[in-house]
Amino acid sequence: MKTIVTYSQFEIAEAIFKIEGTSPLIIHKFSTKAQTQIEEKQAKKSKGGRPLRNPQEDYEGALYFLNDGVRYGFPAGAFKAAMVRAGEQLEWKMTQLKVRFFVVPDEKETNLVEIIGEPRMRTDMVRIGMGTADVRYRPEFTNWQAVLKIQYNSKGISTEQLAELIALAGFSVGIGEWRPGKAATGSFGTWKLN
Repeated sequence: MKTIVTYSQFEIAEAIFKIEGTSPLIIHKFSTKAQTQIEEKQAKKSKGGRPLRNPQEDYEGALYFLNDGVRYGFPAGAFKAAMVRAGEQLEWKMTQLKVRFFVVPDEKETNLVEIIGEPRMRTDMVRIGMGTADVRYRPEFTNWQAVLKIQYNSKGISTEQLAELIALAGFSVGIGEWRPGKAATGSFGTWKLN
């Protein structure tokens, strides 16, 4: 026996949006090496001195790779968070908005959206705890694109409203390091709708 269930409060739909970077995207994935160092410190293991820095290793460790190990990605949740944050400017309640749509990752295993473009290594001086300076070697995509697949409740938000959220998120919030939504001087990781 087959049962058909109709829901009056929601209807799941999908829409696809293409975005193009308007400023470079700086990526800084928390590397396995950094995680291991923190775990060793918490376990109070002997450091044995600080290891020599390997800029290429730091750079590669900061990249997100899709399963094929060739294509690059960025967490799907970061795009959603940017859209929800942008919704504040449109007077949406964040608690309501965050349950009305989801950014579907290109791979469920990695939870990443593919970033189309080629990265290059950038070197930056950064300030860490207590004003100490350090050097970071991170990937930067100067030209980049992505395709966002959004699942949403069409009875709670429209395709036009999603497009507005994506456009505003790209303009004023962004993703990655030094994005406008994180730092007062941030101008990286922004995009426009294609």
